[in-house]
Amino acid sequence: MRRLALLILLLAAGLAPAAAQRGEASDWAAVRGPAAGPPHIIGGTSLGCLAGAVALPSEGPGWQAVRVSRNRHWGHPALVTFLRDFTARAQRQGFPVLWIGDMAQPRGGPLPWGHASHQTGLDADIWLELSPKPGVPAAAREDISVPSLVLPDESGVDRARWRPQHAALIRLAAESPGIDRVLVNHAIKRELCRTHAGAPWLRWVRPWRGHDSHMHIRLRCPPDQPDCRGLPPPPPGDGCDASLAWWLSPEARRPAPRPPGPAPRLPEACAAVLEAG
Repeated sequence: MRRLALLILLLAAGLAPAAAQRGEASDWAAVRGPAAGPPHIIGGTSLGCLAGAVALPSEGPGWQAVRVSRNRHWGHPALVTFLRDFTARAQRQGFPVLWIGDMAQPRGGPLPWGHASHQTGLDADIWLELSPKPGVPAAAREDISVPSLVLPDESGVDRARWRPQHAALIRLAAESPGIDRVLVNHAIKRELCRTHAGAPWLRWVRPWRGHDSHMHIRLRCPPDQPDCRGLPPPPPGDGCDASLAWWLSPEARRPAPRPPGPAPRLPEACAAVLEAG
């Protein structure tokens, strides 16, 4: 009884560990379905959660979901609508069926591995694999490998694999309504700057680590989601400047370890999302 009373006092004082209040990443991954109710985004893409998520079907006109067993093909309805529309437009322009990778977990939240973002149902990975994919069964899509489009030293794209169609697909995403960012490897961004410098859509294509065989699309917060915390818009311009060259610097190649201190905490309201029926 004394232990129970102490725990109640800690909770009331707000001194309980974050895990007791909002769950570990493994707890968010263990939940198999969404929280009931209308869509509700809480927090930001790297520190947030989602109620009322919907699932992207494992396949449809213009897309196939990959590695469905991870249970990461959930999102805000706006994201699912975006992906349906985007893959349909891509198909009309002659692109093959696109592979859709990770989106979010059923209730968003931190993932135990693979991503620091993807927490609010507004992110999705689209693989830059443009070969035909006739009738690939879901089981076969659990174990697929897409080669990198970037040289091992990340100094540029691999000319043996890079095609103008890759640039066209990235542009199609960057010019889509509601897009916040399209993340690609910095070598891919440099190639786009070489061939499309000055193009307005390049502003939304941002360099990030990894992303050498897929693009990561992120939507802006929907207007009816006041608890959604978006990022500031990218700086004006095409991004083909010194900030891009920085990615080849020793500082970028060997990032400093995270400074000591307590880990960032999820918004308090995410506890109810995790525990909801």
